[in-house]
Amino acid sequence: MARTPVLLSWSGGKDAAWALHALRQRDDVEVVGLVTTITEEYRRIAMQGIRVEVLHAQARAAGLPVIEAPMPRQADNARYQAAFAEALRDAAAYWPGLRDIAFGDLFLADIKAYRDAQCARLGWTPHYPLFGSDTARLAREMLAGGLRAHLCCVDTTQLDPAFAGRAYDRHLLGELPAGIDPCGENGEFHTCVHAGPMFAAPIAVERGKTVLRDGRFAYTDFAMA
Repeated sequence: MARTPVLLSWSGGKDAAWALHALRQRDDVEVVGLVTTITEEYRRIAMQGIRVEVLHAQARAAGLPVIEAPMPRQADNARYQAAFAEALRDAAAYWPGLRDIAFGDLFLADIKAYRDAQCARLGWTPHYPLFGSDTARLAREMLAGGLRAHLCCVDTTQLDPAFAGRAYDRHLLGELPAGIDPCGENGEFHTCVHAGPMFAAPIAVERGKTVLRDGRFAYTDFAMA
C-alpha cells in the first residue's frame, strides 16, 4: 500500500521532533518535508526564537527539506494565515498531490479547532500524531528515547526565567512548579531540539545570552557550535 505523503509543521522544538519520530513509525504515511514560520527581522523561527542556521541543521539531520513561511515581527492572525497558505501552496507545487499536514499539538482543543478550520479552508487534511497524550508520560518517553533539547524560550508570567537555557531533562521535570505542564503545552516554555531518534546525528549547538523580549519572554540564544 502506498504511503500518504505528509508535510510536518516544524517549530524546532521537542514536540514537532517527536511527532516526526512517531510518524516515521507508521506504515501509512511518509513525511516528505517540513514547514515553519520565520520572523523576517530576526531570521528566527517564530515564537521559539531558533536561528535559521540551526533550523537548517535540524532539517539536514532529519533528512528533509524545509519550506519557510516568512512573517514580520508584529504579524497579526491574517498575516500569519496568508504566509502559511502561501507556504502550503509552495509545498503542493513541489510535491504534486500533497494535501496532508501534521502538527505536534498535544491537548489544546482550541488550537486544534483553529488548525482544523484553517486546513479545511485550504483543502488540506490535518494529522495530530501526539494529540491526547499524557504529557508527563510523553516527556519521560521522549527522554528515554534519546531526545535532547534545551529551553530556548520561557514565558516569565508562568515560569521563573532561571529555567531559560536549561536542558530539558529529568532534573528539570522534577523542578517544575505545580501546575506547569511537563511539555510546556500551555505556552510555559519552548525548546530547541538538537538530538534524538528523528535525527541521523546530534546537532552541535552552544548556548548564548538570555534576553527578555516584550517584557515577558526570556529567550536563550543557541547557535551552531
